[in-house]
This record gives sequence, structure tokens and C-alpha cells, in this order.
Amino acid sequence: MMPATTRASGGMVTAPHALAAESGARILADGGTAIEAALAVAATLAVVYPHMTGLGGDSFWLVAEPGCVPRTIDGSGRAGSRVSAALYEERHLAAVPWRGPLAANTVAGAVSAWAAAWEINSEWRGRLPLSRLVEDAIVLATRGTIVTASHADAVNRFRAELEPLAGFSALHFIGAEPPRAGDRLVQPALARTLAVLAAHGLESFYTGALAEQMAAELAAAGVPLRAADLAAQRASVGRPLKVALPVADIYNCGPPSQGLASLLILGLFARLNVPRADSFDHVHGIVESTKIAFAIRDREIGHRDDDGSVLERYLTGPELDRAALSIDRRHAAAWAGSAGEGDTVWFGVIDANGRSVSAIQSLYFEFGAGIGLTQSGFVWQNRGCAFELKGAGPKVLAPGRKPFHTLNPAFARLRDGRTMVYGAMGGDGQPQTQAALFTRYALYNQDLQASISAPRWVLGRTWRDTSTALRLESRFPPELFAELASAGHSVERASEFDQAMGHAGAIVHLPRHGFEGASDPRSDGAAVGC
Repeated sequence: MMPATTRASGGMVTAPHALAAESGARILADGGTAIEAALAVAATLAVVYPHMTGLGGDSFWLVAEPGCVPRTIDGSGRAGSRVSAALYEERHLAAVPWRGPLAANTVAGAVSAWAAAWEINSEWRGRLPLSRLVEDAIVLATRGTIVTASHADAVNRFRAELEPLAGFSALHFIGAEPPRAGDRLVQPALARTLAVLAAHGLESFYTGALAEQMAAELAAAGVPLRAADLAAQRASVGRPLKVALPVADIYNCGPPSQGLASLLILGLFARLNVPRADSFDHVHGIVESTKIAFAIRDREIGHRDDDGSVLERYLTGPELDRAALSIDRRHAAAWAGSAGEGDTVWFGVIDANGRSVSAIQSLYFEFGAGIGLTQSGFVWQNRGCAFELKGAGPKVLAPGRKPFHTLNPAFARLRDGRTMVYGAMGGDGQPQTQAALFTRYALYNQDLQASISAPRWVLGRTWRDTSTALRLESRFPPELFAELASAGHSVERASEFDQAMGHAGAIVHLPRHGFEGASDPRSDGAAVGC
């Protein structure tokens, strides 16, 4: 039986793990703000979904309050001061490795995003203490949390490459064996770290005794980061990119996030005037828009020395009109594949006052670099393997640079007064899932949960696959597969609810009518209202 859209009157939370959604909903019930609830969700996810996210990863937030321009928080980390292409060339490496100490070459920025959000929360007159926001996470880490099937599967699938790495098995094995779904995983070191953050502030992740402990653990594992790199980490608060559609203004993050691609897809597709959801024209139109958007993304997104606002030129009406004319309505354009992999969690909150958070966090690959800090209780990300070692452009590695990010949280203001937070995980699949979800709901008036549960497609690589074909879940009718293949798409059939499609979620605030929320049946999540 398909899940139904959740409805509430006092605020809502959606997250890819039900316990995290419940943590956030309890904060809203206590009178907390959307930011306070989102911080509780983020902390709990670090405990219950440690293969997907954690303190050792990066994060992007989009926060909004009624009547104000939304703000973005870029919580991505920079390459260490000693990290350069020469470090890898000296070891005869042609690329940054996916695992191990040399994959952990950027600072973990997620907690700096939490700190920036906490500062905005003071403007919102939030009143709950940080200790209350991480309380659920600390209890779960101390008493143990039930291992999900996706967590157990990730450990077993990558056991050969992760088990030899420093600290990994100590954090993620139970005894001497990988966990099984249903086992209880206790994480006392992570509980202690969360308690330190609650007692000494989120900045203590980057300076002070905890940061010194982490720096020593990283150095002992051979990671090329130092205490000074941690101390230099700051999240930046900025202005989002925006695309204007007839039905809504849609916002997303600028570089190094691929938010531009998500906005481009919707801006291009809207110009095709497709009349019906889940038709050939719908899927083909979004796929062809994706190819154009990814070509621009791959050329422009990565480290930039400006604020990225120059990229707004791609989102203007004349530019979108011109680009949309290049889409062949009946035939697939050539496609050579793209580069976005990674695991992620997206979560969203809208509180009773209409203030909202759309947030996304990641370790990049499942368990990131696989380097476990056993005293601190978490693994470090491998986001820096998105760097290139040769050439020029925004993706080339250099000290202090930020890598390209697939992470992008979305927010929309519809013309009828509704506001919407939505997003998904899944590398290259993120912008495509956002497009499927938003168009189904806002253009074709489908139910919110149905917009997520309905069969999806993905072009290019995602968090579980390396195929660059167009994959569609098998619940689509056979006629659609045939039409797409006849149009020149390289089509592959995926399972009914395929994990490669990622985990999506959404909340809509309907003024005077409450809230609607949805989570993905492909995840372990829930939408919880209060």
C-alpha cells in the first residue's frame, strides 16, 4: 500500500529516517523554530543514518521566512593547506582516490553550516538550547540504534575496501562482524562528541580540545589535514539563485552546489508546454533539458572566486528561450555521461510561522573516505575526490579550493501563496528527481505523496550505479519504454522502487490550510506533523 500525503496544522518535518523526522517534530511541538527542528533532524540523522551523513561531511541549507529573500548556507569544506595536485602526482596517482586518507582531503563543513544556521536562529528569536536539539541524537547513540537494511547493505557491499581503513570497523562493525539489519549499533564516542558540541558550542568542532583531538586522529591516519585547516573553516551565508516560472519562483544554491542545474532543468522544461505528466513528452522533455543543464553545470560549477551570481544569466527568460529551442521534441540528443555520484540525505522543515529549512548533507560516497575517527565517533568525507588533478577550471584541485558538489536543496514560492521545500539525494539524480517531483505537483496538480511515490527515472550515474543510460522504474508502462527507445534513448529497466532513484521528500505550506508532507517509500523516512 502506497503511503499517503501527511497533513498537519502546526508545522511539519520530513526526513529519510523516521526517527530523525520525529526528533524534529518534537522540537516543533515544544515551540521550536524550523532551524531548531532542522538541527535536531541533522544530529539524529548523523546517528541513525551514518552511511549517508555525519559530522564528517558537508552540508547546504536554504532558509526562508515569509516576505523575505531566502538565504543559503554553504557548509562545504575546502581542501587543506597542504593539499595540491603534487601530493598525488608524487604518489603516481592520476586521480584522487575514492577511499583512504588521501580521499579525505577537505575539511568537514556540515557543523559549520549548523553554526551559521544557529546564528540565523537567534534573529528568529529561537529559544531552545542546543542541548535540547541534540538530546535525541545523544540518547540514540548511547543506547544504540537499530541498523537499517540500507546501512547493513552498505557495510557488506563495501566491506573489502572499507575494513582495512583506519578506524572503520571499530565504528561500524558489531564485534568482529559487519552489522545485520535489525542489529543494535551503539556509538558512545559519537554521543560524547555531540555532548561536547552541546556544552561548548558548535564552533568547538573546529577549535579547542575536540578539534585538537580530531586533528590528531586525522594525522595518525595519514590524512593531509591539520588543525589550522579545521580552525579556518567557516560556512558562508548568501543569496540563492532563482528561476521564475509561470507557477512559481524556485530557489536553489549557487556554486559549488549544482543548484544551477536543478533550476535550468525546470526553466527549460517549462518552455516545452507539455500537457500531461509521465507521458513520453514529460520524461523526454526533462531528460533533454537535463542534458543541456548538465553541460552548463560541468563547465561552470565548482570552486569560484566570485559569489556565483554571474551564473544568473543562464536563468533569464531570453537565455532559457534560446536554449529550449535546441531541444528536439522527438529525438534524443547525444549523451556521453556525467560525473555525479554520491550518497546524501535531504530533509525539510516548515514551522507554524511559515519559516522553512531545506537542507542536504552528505559524506559523498557511502561512509565517505572510510577513515574512522574512533575517539570522535564518525567517519570523514571523501568529497575531495570530485577534484581533478590536471587542466584548468573550477574543478581543479588546489589548496583552499572547494570541490564540485551535487548537493542542492530547493525551495519554491508558488503564485497562489503556497511555499514548498523539497529535495532528494542521488548524485546526478538529484536535479532530475526534483524536476519530476515539482512538475508532477505544481504543473500537473498531482497529490504530493503521489508525486514522490510514482515511478521515476534517472539519466547518468547515481549513488549505487555506474551506468550512464536512461533508467526507468519498471512500473512505467511498456509503451513508454518503447517510445523512448525509438527516440534514440539508451533505455534500461530498473526495479519497481529502485534505490538508484534516490530518496526524495517535500513539505508544502498552504496558508490558512496547514501543511502537507511526503517522504520517499524508497527510504526509511517519514513526514511528521504537529
